[in-house]
Amino acid sequence: MGEAVGEIVHNKQIIFKGYIDGTPKETDMELKLGSTIKLEAPKGSSLILVKNLYLSCDPYMRGRMRNFHGSYIPPFVPGSVIEGLGVSKVLDSDDPNFKPGDIVSGLTGWEEYSLIHKNDHLRKVESDSIPLSYYTGLLGMPGFTAYAGFFEVCGPKKGDYVFVSAASGAVGQLVGQFAKLNGCYVVGSAGSGQKVDLLKNKLGFDDAFNYKEEADLDAVLKRVFPQGIDIYFDNVGGSMLEAVLLNMRIHGRIGVCGMVSQHSLSDPKGTRNLFHLVIKRVRMQGFLQRDYLHLYPKFLEDVSGLYKQGKITYLEDMDQGLENGPSAFVGLFSGKNVGKKVICVAHE
Repeated sequence: MGEAVGEIVHNKQIIFKGYIDGTPKETDMELKLGSTIKLEAPKGSSLILVKNLYLSCDPYMRGRMRNFHGSYIPPFVPGSVIEGLGVSKVLDSDDPNFKPGDIVSGLTGWEEYSLIHKNDHLRKVESDSIPLSYYTGLLGMPGFTAYAGFFEVCGPKKGDYVFVSAASGAVGQLVGQFAKLNGCYVVGSAGSGQKVDLLKNKLGFDDAFNYKEEADLDAVLKRVFPQGIDIYFDNVGGSMLEAVLLNMRIHGRIGVCGMVSQHSLSDPKGTRNLFHLVIKRVRMQGFLQRDYLHLYPKFLEDVSGLYKQGKITYLEDMDQGLENGPSAFVGLFSGKNVGKKVICVAHE
């Protein structure tokens, strides 16, 4: 049976317990079973009541677990429901732009039902041949991050030598495929033999290596890029970035998407080899996908088209049940996921 508007129902939730220092643990979150919610969007509230279908696990959420207000997104509130990107079904709406039955993607709560305000990221999803869960990844924030970061920040040219770290993750797997489609030579790094195999044999990378098995990152980069690197799409920072700086070509570009190696360090160390930015005239730029939202319609058209034509493959790693959210999120930081990590809360 479907939900009835006005009905009072139990609402499972994942609660953030308090600010942390170090690697996230499952015990930093708790499953709350006793909450109830009335299934309606109160009149005059401009709120939208949704049933959450798929929730996205993303590394940036680690930054919201510390009491730091100088970032591009505020920290979580201890004792409150964790917030993240997801795909949801509208059950009731006090916003004229949304109606019951609409499928939407955007920020929502880690819970079964949420009351949300329209925001810049909330969009209607047109159900077609693409799985709804892909709107948390391929056609969601990670996919758009890859698209904007590679094409707008890195400025690829045919024949460029491209290196992608965390290459089997939600963003990296797409950067590599975009690069191949644009005539580049692409190498990726990942943290297991299984992931390396996927990069080379399923995602079409020219080469890949397991960084955990390499004692000398500079040496392995010189082996796979004997002529140097034109574009580095950085998802990890740390020692990998230091090694890349030694191997950049003149007028190379580094797009800094994330620094997952630094997320859990209370005292991150400085980056060595920065002088190579000067002697090789390398441009190194950090970016946020939201700075390029004017390109989202073009991204949606381009990437959905490529997927439907079979020109892009997307790896998704899905866990079933909201209660598995904490373990799914924590697993991101030990490399347990293979591809985009998603939690299925309910089916449409």
